Amino acid sequence: MEPIYSAQELPEIQAYHQPRYVSSCVEYTLTPVLLIVLLRFAVRPLWRVSERAGSRVEGASPVLTRVPTKLWKGPGWAAALIFAVLFFGLYSLFSLPTDVWFGYFHEHAHGQSRTSPAVFILDTLKANTIFMIALGSMVFGLFGLARRTRHWWWLLGISASALMLVSTALDPYRSRVFVDQTSLAPGPLRDRITALMEQAHVEFADVKVDQTASRSVYLQAYFAGTGPTRTIVLNDSLLSGLSEEEVLAAVAHEAGHIHEPRWIGRLGTAIALVLFLGAIEWLFLSSVRRGWFGILERADVRTLPILLLGFAVILMLGTPVSGAVSREREYAADRYAIELTRDPVAFRSMLRKAARTNKMDPNPPRWAVLRGMSHPPIAERIAAVH
Repeated sequence: MEPIYSAQELPEIQAYHQPRYVSSCVEYTLTPVLLIVLLRFAVRPLWRVSERAGSRVEGASPVLTRVPTKLWKGPGWAAALIFAVLFFGLYSLFSLPTDVWFGYFHEHAHGQSRTSPAVFILDTLKANTIFMIALGSMVFGLFGLARRTRHWWWLLGISASALMLVSTALDPYRSRVFVDQTSLAPGPLRDRITALMEQAHVEFADVKVDQTASRSVYLQAYFAGTGPTRTIVLNDSLLSGLSEEEVLAAVAHEAGHIHEPRWIGRLGTAIALVLFLGAIEWLFLSSVRRGWFGILERADVRTLPILLLGFAVILMLGTPVSGAVSREREYAADRYAIELTRDPVAFRSMLRKAARTNKMDPNPPRWAVLRGMSHPPIAERIAAVH
């Protein structure tokens, strides 16, 4: 099999990926340590600041704060929100230098990004704004509900599990916050995609094109949404960089994921969520009994850093397992695409072009793969195509 890169090109690929492997390993091992340090030294001073600021916010306009105070079942909601924002803001500061370096400078240095500084900053602000809104909603919803009833954990678990099924319908609209998106113009390619999806028994609402060429060189294809909102999304770099047969191969691979049995994973996720929320209720009760951080009542927001630490540990333990399952699903989707298109040559060519354009490492370190990579090494995927 012809190698993906020449001997002269491999040093560039290694130079691109090696710092990422080192950073990933450091982050993997130091995240729990950082959270423990913040728990030890940051929670109490941040809470003092939050209490003072929160009392001022709630006292500034009793009329405007009447509704959240009633929903919260008393005062303290502003302090809780401010504490959550301050803690996550402080936590994020430690990863900010590497996020900026790898997200902007490293990508530009290796020719993968075309994003201007202004667009990068704007995208970062958008992402952080969305995160803060989600964080505030989570804090107010979870802790507010827990303050009202001890049965909150299974009530929230059941409703959140149902909401997760519905929320996937919104996926096609999320990327539009960051990039422009247009419908694929009528023509031979659209007709062939439609015919291929009919053959695959996959219904979809539209084929959209993400306008990302001005931002990066990456090739990308994915399905977003579910049911009536399911959308095939291709970016403009993929359409300009691949032949029609190769585009069809990429779409066929994504269609393979649609046919994956999902109910076991969804049921397992729902059960795990309810159990995790039950563990949070146990944490609430334990924090009161032991007086952690001066906590005197259930559902105190100062337990939030402990929840984050627990979640980080769960991810460390669970990512290798979920990564192994994901890699097997990628192989299955590859096989499905080849059976659907009956064109292994185009599929292999698509993988090779995607690998070269996206600078995929053909042979990543085995520890990186086993730690939780979601896709098999690209060289192994290409070798498996028959």
